[in-house]
Amino acid sequence: MGLFGELRLLFTQAAMIIAQTIIALPIVTGLTHTALMSLDDLLIKTSITMGSSPFQLFAVILREARYGIGTAVITAFGRLMAEVGAVMMVGGNVRYQTRVMTTAIALQKGMGEFQTALALGIILLLLSFIINFFLQFLKGRRV
Repeated sequence: MGLFGELRLLFTQAAMIIAQTIIALPIVTGLTHTALMSLDDLLIKTSITMGSSPFQLFAVILREARYGIGTAVITAFGRLMAEVGAVMMVGGNVRYQTRVMTTAIALQKGMGEFQTALALGIILLLLSFIINFFLQFLKGRRV
């Protein structure tokens, strides 16, 4: 039965969230670590010298690394939008409960409904373009 079965998580949305988190965590952690390590040591030393509290120092570091952290989140989101395997394994692709667009595409393709699978794929692609356009808009505004 496995861990998810014994915890009564198998074929639930909670299991899908756990699986997605496990997939996203290394991406976010790695890219955030890179963003933080690329910060200038002088920034931290100057903040400490000027008497910043730990919270203020954290805010300075977060502000300086915001683009790298944003990149980490966007990269993980893009990876998770395309995820099929883990979601299908723990979610089970149950209609109206755990079926998401990527698993619906896989199901329709498997049933030979290529037009429906293609239509869903185009919708997923359009969603991705809209999100990327919005993020580029925010990047242009330097938010």
